[in-house]
Amino acid sequence: MTTLLEVKGLKTHFFTDDGVVQAVNGISYTLDEGETLAIVGESGCGKSVGVMSLIRLIPQPPGKVVAGEVWFMGKNLLEMSDDEIRQVRGNRIAMIFQDPMTSLNPVLTIGQQITESLQLHLGMDNDQSRKRAVELLELVGIPGAETRLDQYPHQFSGGMRQRVMIAMGLSCNPQILIADEPTTALDVTIQAQIVDLVKELKDKIGMAIIWITHDLGVVAGIADRVIVMYAGQIIEEAGVLELYKRPHHPYTLGLLRSIPRLDQGHDEKLIPIEGLPPDLVDPPKGCSFAARCEYKIDRCLSEDPAIEYVTPTHRVACWRWEDVIAGVILNGGQHA
Repeated sequence: MTTLLEVKGLKTHFFTDDGVVQAVNGISYTLDEGETLAIVGESGCGKSVGVMSLIRLIPQPPGKVVAGEVWFMGKNLLEMSDDEIRQVRGNRIAMIFQDPMTSLNPVLTIGQQITESLQLHLGMDNDQSRKRAVELLELVGIPGAETRLDQYPHQFSGGMRQRVMIAMGLSCNPQILIADEPTTALDVTIQAQIVDLVKELKDKIGMAIIWITHDLGVVAGIADRVIVMYAGQIIEEAGVLELYKRPHHPYTLGLLRSIPRLDQGHDEKLIPIEGLPPDLVDPPKGCSFAARCEYKIDRCLSEDPAIEYVTPTHRVACWRWEDVIAGVILNGGQHA
């Protein structure tokens, strides 16, 4: 399979009055054509900052990409001029944001907001862009598309606004769609509809997707491969089935234990991950997860493990990954 995007050693820092926040600290990964890659982790782990850095959406100041390369179609996105990156954003790489109410302009009609990118990137005139906008709204399942183009964001429900954001993201037939927690603000029924819609559109259009979420339950139904982030670093990566069946990192194991399961008895309690993430202004010397880890040894407190492949398709940053696997096998596997 052809690699579409390659991220190498990406570091993004925020320069604040309290010090330098190391929000993303040297992450590397690839995205293949037609693949859905999920990036998961709790709030503040760097997953959103990481993808916003790819297309240069980090506000400067206080943020700055201080190291790394992002290769797309033979070019390093981080070295492009402002005009060049604008031709990529929304055109070749599109992004759906977490809250559609704050992402959509409240004083412009839905039609104006969709047709803008069509006219800018594809050179369409008013009639062509309006016709395409109607097609896009119909594609994402919004009834009465012709009429609804002239309505404003407040006239749409939360689920419908998210469908509009997806339509805008798809407007220029991007090769990569980045979805930054697109179902977080929605109720569970609408979440399921949005996930099903994105899967259906992916099959129709053939685009690659980066899906950012803290919800491993959503990941199971949409991703091919999963990256787990913690404290600005990638701590595990594997195919979705392998990750659920045999997690190698104690943090991933903790995330899986905290998900409600249909096969659990009503008297079985969810197991939370105790403690808090480290301060990214002053990160710990050793493993960033050590303070919260049931598997920690002295080495974890002094040496930070590099992420390494332990099988051809599974990599992990943990000194005791073999012991984690042994415990998982002993307990009959995770969410297989």
